[in-house]
Amino acid sequence: MNVSTVRYLLKVLTTLALEGVTVLYCQTKPPLPRTVTEVFSQGSTNTEAVIISLAEAMPEDKYSFVPTNGEFKGVRTFAQLVKHIASNNYVDGAALLKARPPIDVHERDNGPDSVRSKAEIVRFVRDSFEYMQKAIRTVNQGNLMERVEFPGAQGGIPRLTIINAAMVHPWDIYGQMIEYLRMNGIDPQAKG
Repeated sequence: MNVSTVRYLLKVLTTLALEGVTVLYCQTKPPLPRTVTEVFSQGSTNTEAVIISLAEAMPEDKYSFVPTNGEFKGVRTFAQLVKHIASNNYVDGAALLKARPPIDVHERDNGPDSVRSKAEIVRFVRDSFEYMQKAIRTVNQGNLMERVEFPGAQGGIPRLTIINAAMVHPWDIYGQMIEYLRMNGIDPQAKG
């Protein structure tokens, strides 16, 4: 093989490699949302991925963990943090769907006592995000300000208020989950 042939082959291989990387990048990058429904759906999907990864990172024997070094009276266990997110998803989703929540509204704070094992809790939170996605699909530009019934809110509240809470509140709990993982020597960013 002469030098010009080798250069030509290198150029072709380099071009193919760059095209392959470009195609792969374009396939993995989510498309930009075009509607408010897609914005909310994408936000919920991203939140779900992060919350599930933290829930899976904590060993089952640490699900009952609460901090004790300092003033932590009455704080939630790790399990209750995860169930709290799920319970809120169900109550918020039910309001958007104009349906009865599939859980007792009073269980919203710490989740149902019947959901106990790590597997049950992870399934509970996964299912709650699926339910929230179903509810999000009912929200659009035209009905964002429509008032819907919500537990404890006389006269209802706008759908946008519910969506906003559903998008923001899990990130408060995320911060607590991160701390609980770190207090147990678990790097929440490590991939197992």
